[in-house]
Amino acid sequence: MSATKARVSSFSRNVPNITSSQNPGLKHGPNGTTFLSSGIPDLDKILGGGFSLGSLVMVMEDAEAPHHMLLLRNFMSQGLVHKQPLFYASPSRDPRGFLGTLPNPRSLEDDKSREHDPNHDKDLRIAWQYKKYFCEPQLNTGSGNGARHDYCNDFDLRKPLERQFFNSALVDCFSTKDLMNLTLLQDQCATFLAQFSSDIIRHESSICPAGRIAIQSFCSPQCKYSNMEWQMLSFIRSLKGLTRSSNAVVVVTFPPSLLSPSCSKRLQHMADTLLSVRAIPDEDKEMAKLLTGYQDMVGLLNIHKVARINTQVPLILEATTFSIKLQKRRFLVLECLNQAPVDGSSGNSYGTSSGCSGSTKAGRLDF
Repeated sequence: MSATKARVSSFSRNVPNITSSQNPGLKHGPNGTTFLSSGIPDLDKILGGGFSLGSLVMVMEDAEAPHHMLLLRNFMSQGLVHKQPLFYASPSRDPRGFLGTLPNPRSLEDDKSREHDPNHDKDLRIAWQYKKYFCEPQLNTGSGNGARHDYCNDFDLRKPLERQFFNSALVDCFSTKDLMNLTLLQDQCATFLAQFSSDIIRHESSICPAGRIAIQSFCSPQCKYSNMEWQMLSFIRSLKGLTRSSNAVVVVTFPPSLLSPSCSKRLQHMADTLLSVRAIPDEDKEMAKLLTGYQDMVGLLNIHKVARINTQVPLILEATTFSIKLQKRRFLVLECLNQAPVDGSSGNSYGTSSGCSGSTKAGRLDF
């Protein structure tokens, strides 16, 4: 009897495994999408895996506090840890000096101290049971501090990124201060994205490298092009087209309060993923009564749009507003907003189930 050929399902995808040790910073998603980590584990979970390759991410800044810098630092550090080329543009005169403020990955010593936390025992037991079902790629580079370079790291905001990551990765910095127009910045971005063109990579290698572009405070008053709204819109539209045909992710932060409402709306519409950050007043007593854990919050993160590439099915999020907290004043975490109980008793957290409409004193349910 001759051996029969094994049947292959028509729904299986014959694609290279880019989550192997060759590309630890990328992983597959649904509909043929490849994700690149945002550098914040909670944000990756919220977005369904991270930022989609070929997408434009725009972050609306808050004029009261620079919380957008927290997102930008983690995004840049995650790329440098994975040796992904980075292009950084800033309105400061010396943008390379900003690299010294990037956070370092959590060390093994921090993980051991976290394991001894009694409040973390329950999470560890659950994680141990399901660990075999979730195989997140890891890359041990043997750094001096024992850091694990996972798909998405926890970054310590108090420790600067080690110098070895700057030497091993390709970092290009560009100052947008005093720029009369956006022609030079557009040429720099086009040259950087050309090395990640999907057509070139498809013909030359099965390995899928990725690049990152971070543009800080686009439309800043320090830039002389900040009053040329149509030129800025044309630049973002061109940048989105270049990014869509490349294996890269672009993150642009901009202050919407300095733009006209029509220009701000157009920029938001062109974004594949749209986020906004907002500061929390220290003495907002009404909000302190409404939300639990208000004293630990440093800001709010709103998710207005999530990139959906290769599909028209929208992503339904459990929540669109999350609190920004600093765990131990070192690690950036995002949490769902929990409403404080009115009567002072223990309330239900977000997402937990409860009765349909409560029970009466006689114990009967009212529907």
